[in-house]
Formats: sequence, structure tokens, C-alpha cells
Amino acid sequence: MPQQLAVIVLVDVGNALAARTLRDNTYLFDNMKLHGSEGEGTGDLVTIINGSYWQDGSQASEQVLNWLPYSLGSIPPTVPRGYQADRARQADQQALTELAALADGSGTVSAADLGRIRRTAGKRVRTTAGTRGLSGQKMLDVTGQLVADGGTSAHSYPSPVITDIIGEAVDQKIIYPAEYGSPDLVTDGWYWSATIDTSRPGTYRYTMKIQLHDLVRKGEDWVWEPVNLSFDSRLKIVTEPRRNAFTGTGMGYLPIPLGAPA
Repeated sequence: MPQQLAVIVLVDVGNALAARTLRDNTYLFDNMKLHGSEGEGTGDLVTIINGSYWQDGSQASEQVLNWLPYSLGSIPPTVPRGYQADRARQADQQALTELAALADGSGTVSAADLGRIRRTAGKRVRTTAGTRGLSGQKMLDVTGQLVADGGTSAHSYPSPVITDIIGEAVDQKIIYPAEYGSPDLVTDGWYWSATIDTSRPGTYRYTMKIQLHDLVRKGEDWVWEPVNLSFDSRLKIVTEPRRNAFTGTGMGYLPIPLGAPA
């Protein structure tokens, strides 16, 4: 049965946008550290892929590698993506309630009242052509609260979006990446995954194309503009056979000590 491997792609989006590069602003982690992965928590991760052969010499099954991108300094990834839409609906409902109460009370609404209601409703951000993963939602700060229109609170950047995986490992048919749909709200319904040919040992480089989103002012509107960057990483397929972690030998039943109770 294929083993599920995962690479966390953690991007310091604010600094990456300022420098227009992912280098020194991206940190990679995987779940294969105990198997020999190198460079955990840096931009130079080498993901170890379990041995290409079993101890008896037969070819091992393919492995499955998943990439999960997250933004550093934004809303925690444990919060479902639907949270942002829920907060926007709540703010709209509250603003409508306040507006109705003012109109019913005096029949007129002052500029100050309208300003307060606009702050309650928050700041909606549009998207431009080529933007992935966003749909004109309202802006949130790093604590998950709405940023008021005209406010100065630090905003939360949307999570990075992987748009493609290319490079040596793909060209040589070591990995077969594709984007898949999922009902998981935390991953926003889309993720990148690849099967790996474990019969060809070696170190292979691949490139992730990643889209970030920069907040810019255009006239009276705030807009998320796509910024497309790329980042290189590596995977290493090793030839060591799988071993039982308890016995240090081949896969099989655990030994039962002599004299052990039945």
C-alpha cells in the first residue's frame, strides 16, 4: 500500500512580496525526518523517499507525495477556509440591522452613522484576472477579525496557491503530479499530489510554481493582485529496504520471547 508523504510549504508572504522572491522566504517541512530527510525547516529540504526494493529484492510499491502550502503570519491553517465567508455574512447582516434601526428611528442617516456602518461592514477586496483561490472576500486581520474600510489594521494574506509542479523529476517521469479536488474545508478543496516511481534511486529536483496575492489600491477599490513566483526543492529515492523498527530486520511478525505467557 502506498505511503502518504507530505511536504508543508510555509511562505513568509509579506517579505516574499516585498522582495518578489520566495528564496529565503520559504520554509519546507516533511514527515520523513526520521527516515533521513535533510534540511527540515529551511528552503533546502531534501525529502527522503523510502527504499525502492523490499528486503527480498522485489520492487516496492509507489509512494504518494502531497504538497500543502500555508502563509506565515496569517490566520492559522487549522481554521476552516469557510470562516472568512462566514465572517463576511455576519458583518453584512449586522450592518443591515444597524442601518434599518437608524432609518426606523429618525428617517434620516447622518454621514457619521454611515461611516460607522461602513466600518462594521468591513472592507471587501476584489480579484483580478488570473487570480487563483480567491473570490472577492472581505479582508481579515491576523486575529481573524474584519478590517474596517479605511482602517489601518495589519491584514492577513491569503494562503499561497501552488499552480504547477515541473522540473527534472517530472521530465524524467520520477513523479507524476496533478491537482486534485477534495471536500476538506481546510485545504479549500484543492491540493497537489504525485505518485513516485521508487524503482529509480537518486536525487531529483523539481520546481513549484506558486501564486501569492498582493493587496493594492485601485481607485476606490482594494484588489488582490496575483504575483507568480517559483521555488525549487529536491527529493531523494534511496535503495535501503524497509525494516522493522522494533527488530531492525525485515518486515514480518514481531518475535515472541521464550517463556512469555500465552
